[in-house]
Amino acid sequence: MTIGKVINTFSAKKGQSGSPRPKVGNLNLIKDYGIEFDKFANKDLNSTVMIVGLPSYEIASKNSIVLQEGSLGENILFDFNPHDYDIGTQFKIGDSIIEVTQKCTICNHLVVFDNKLPVVVKDCRGLYCKIIKSGIIQKDMPVQKV
Repeated sequence: MTIGKVINTFSAKKGQSGSPRPKVGNLNLIKDYGIEFDKFANKDLNSTVMIVGLPSYEIASKNSIVLQEGSLGENILFDFNPHDYDIGTQFKIGDSIIEVTQKCTICNHLVVFDNKLPVVVKDCRGLYCKIIKSGIIQKDMPVQKV
């Protein structure tokens, strides 16, 4: 069942700034490794992919905070709110499958955009996922709930 689509993909390589996270043409998700070339690859496999929904950016905007996509540190930006789904939910995007493992904690680095941003997005900053099945993800791909 399709629930939305990928708006954009982001990844920072080692030595590259992650604020905002740079937009990339696609992500190569590799099971038991992470996102190919990403600076967080091969670290905590339960939080190797971060997903955010457009509603998080809309909440910031309603609080007079203008953010560029990628500012919340996401790897994948969806057109729906992934926070509407429980921990353990799996999303299929192309051949890949990711599973929500935990809510993203609020990082103080968000204050570089606005001092009130961490409070404004505390309940919707993003979700960490692990890779269940490898695959390529790119803009406009449909997202299905498994």
